[in-house]
Formats: sequence, structure tokens, C-alpha cells
Amino acid sequence: MSELTTVARPYAKAAFDFALEHGAVEKWHEMLVFAAAVAEDASMGAFLNSAETLDKKTEVFISVCGEQLDEKAQNLVRLMAENGRLKALPAVEKLYGELRSEHEKEVAVDVTSATKLTKKQQDNLAKTLEQRFSRKVKLNCSVDAGIVSGLMIKAGDTVIDGTVRGKLNRLAHALQS
Repeated sequence: MSELTTVARPYAKAAFDFALEHGAVEKWHEMLVFAAAVAEDASMGAFLNSAETLDKKTEVFISVCGEQLDEKAQNLVRLMAENGRLKALPAVEKLYGELRSEHEKEVAVDVTSATKLTKKQQDNLAKTLEQRFSRKVKLNCSVDAGIVSGLMIKAGDTVIDGTVRGKLNRLAHALQS
């Protein structure tokens, strides 16, 4: 995956810079999400690996995307196809999303709890995390009964483990040391 990330980075950066310059950041994100979904499709993947000509692959890919892609996005697809990089579209979309979040001063936070959080709990948590990270927070909540109680919070490289399971694991490690 790191190879695809390296390949995708300049495309994502160029697409983001273009979208920012033309005030179309949201539109470009939608187009890249769609194109990435098409590229990840199993039948499209098989077609892209086939012995068809480059022009035919590009033509089919763009026709499948239809009107979901504007002329500029189609040019990006053509450029990536010419360089044999269509398989990197999902990584381009992911990196573009990260650039967009960074630009909008937003951070995606994964929150895992033992039980479903209420709307009020989510709002309070988001408010607290916004103060801690000095950014707008977008919560992605999930439930894992195995953590017993507490919260596991992941935001980028930051992990806050306030779960009972985590505390027990740290205690066990401390006792073994």
C-alpha cells in the first residue's frame, strides 16, 4: 500500500491544488470518491489487467464513470491511465480527503465504546476533542463490547485508551516488569 501512496501523492496534491484554485474542493472529492469506487470494482480491475489497449481501457473507464466526472477529472483519469496508474485512484481519493481535512482544519476521530453513545455524549465528546486538537472534529463511532467500559479514541497518530481492557493490560504489563 505504501507504494500506491507514493504513486498517488502527486496526483492527489495536483487535484487538490486545482480544486482549491477553482473553488471546487467538495465537487472534486465527490468525483474522486466515485472514480475510486469504479477502480476498486472487481470486474473493472479485471478489465484494467486485461490485454486491451490503453486507449480502450481509458475510454471504457471514463464511459463507466459517465457524467459523474467533469472534463478536468476525465483529464486526470486519462493522465493516470497513460502512466498506468488507474489502480492508484483509491489512494488518490484517500490522500485528497486528508488534504481536504487538513485545509478545512478538520480531523476524523474513531471512537470505540462498549455501548452506543447517545447524541448528547457524542456532542460533549466532540466539543472536548475540538478543544484538545484545536480542529473541527468528525466522529466515527463504533461499538465493541469487548472493551468492557470506557472509550478508545484514535485521531491520526494519537491514541487515547481509556478502556477497562486497556487499563487491565497496562496493569498486567506493569506487574510482569
